[in-house]
Amino acid sequence: MAFETSPHATTERPMQTADAVIVGAGPAGMAAAIAMRQHGASVVLLDEQPAAGGQIYRGITNAPAERLDVLGPDYGAGAALAGEFARSGARHVTGAAVWQVTAERQVHYLQSGGVHSIQAERVLLCTGAMERPFPIPGWTLPGVLTAGAAQILLKGSGMAPSQPVVLAGCGPLLYLLGWQYVRAGVPIAAIVDTTDGADYRRAIRHAGGALAGWRYLQKGLALMGALKKAGVPFFKGATGLHVLGDDKASGLGFTSGGTARTVQSPLVLLHQGVVPNTQFSWSLRARHIWDDAQLCWSPVTDTWGELDVPGVFVAGDSSGIGGARVAALQGELAGLAAASQTGKLPAPMRDRLAEPLRAEMRQHLFIRPFLDALYRPKKANRIPSDGTIVCRCEEVTAGDIRGYVDIGCTGPNQAKSFGRCGMGPCQGRQCGLTVTEVIADARGVTPEETGYFRIRPPIKPITLGELAHEA
Repeated sequence: MAFETSPHATTERPMQTADAVIVGAGPAGMAAAIAMRQHGASVVLLDEQPAAGGQIYRGITNAPAERLDVLGPDYGAGAALAGEFARSGARHVTGAAVWQVTAERQVHYLQSGGVHSIQAERVLLCTGAMERPFPIPGWTLPGVLTAGAAQILLKGSGMAPSQPVVLAGCGPLLYLLGWQYVRAGVPIAAIVDTTDGADYRRAIRHAGGALAGWRYLQKGLALMGALKKAGVPFFKGATGLHVLGDDKASGLGFTSGGTARTVQSPLVLLHQGVVPNTQFSWSLRARHIWDDAQLCWSPVTDTWGELDVPGVFVAGDSSGIGGARVAALQGELAGLAAASQTGKLPAPMRDRLAEPLRAEMRQHLFIRPFLDALYRPKKANRIPSDGTIVCRCEEVTAGDIRGYVDIGCTGPNQAKSFGRCGMGPCQGRQCGLTVTEVIADARGVTPEETGYFRIRPPIKPITLGELAHEA
């Protein structure tokens, strides 16, 4: 069910107001808040977590020394940003689940069972990234998690597996988590990498950018070297991935080097990169494009991050994957633009402050085309076989979706009508990209032509009782 809030609706209490409301307390959100506060703007930052940091710096404000040592210096670098944010004077509302943002820049959120609203001059969406779906046979079994979920447990509470674990897929996070697990004393049964020779040949075309971003390249090589030194079994060019087990995971089966293999483990961690979290920008009916380099949808913005919805900005990985430092720089740029639009910062000064930020951002993005080409997820791991579940909430398989296409389904929104795909509690977050690609592949058209779910509020679950309480 979708709810629409009128900009002229009244409540028993006056609506809160602010120069800017920022959604998300990751690097982009914190940097945006700092920039706006430096120029005297009133800022409210809403975030679901109990403390600042977002996913990348989760738990950074109270991480003990031992955890900082395990997670490494890149994680520890977030402490300085979080400290500066805490001193900025921005109002930080924790435990706040934003369920609607309107084109009139009203932001509605749920906190401790109560519903609240803020009218903002400008809204900055800094909702970060989410892990790309990895729909392979058995991926819904107990004992299968994403690598990002496992890292959240490590960052948030220091929880780590005690039994041998399998890490499978592709992307830098796979090696980073493996390195962190080695430092934490976690036994690793194997790292199963889907990256193959064709990926390296494709990536070498972007060698110039890789050399320009040599610091990132150096970090990646150091992580892989540390894993090999620790004796972690490593399988390359893996295909045919499938989770073993009937009622729970017991291991991973795959083919590597022309040989069928199995690795036994009660915990399988899957990862094939991250993609922008675009739920809010879709709900605003902002324009999006299919990014073929990163195989995902990205909102269309101007150079400051503003959508074609006036006064609403997107910054950080929710606008395109660039990493933590790029996210912070984009957040600062969006903060400068928003401060200028609200009359707190003259445009000439805004432009002068932005120049070094843009120059630094270009330096950090040199490596991106190389990484996108090297860790491009395989088609078989994005567009699954008929028997594989795609929509976990409603238990819809890839074969079901292909059946919908056979009888006239042309896009994800029609798929909802045929079988409730994308209508569960996650609102399509875990299946949306897969549904787009399965339908596009079955129809022989592009993902751009196929489209995405029509996202409507509430973005996060809210009861009718909670909604009624506000009015």
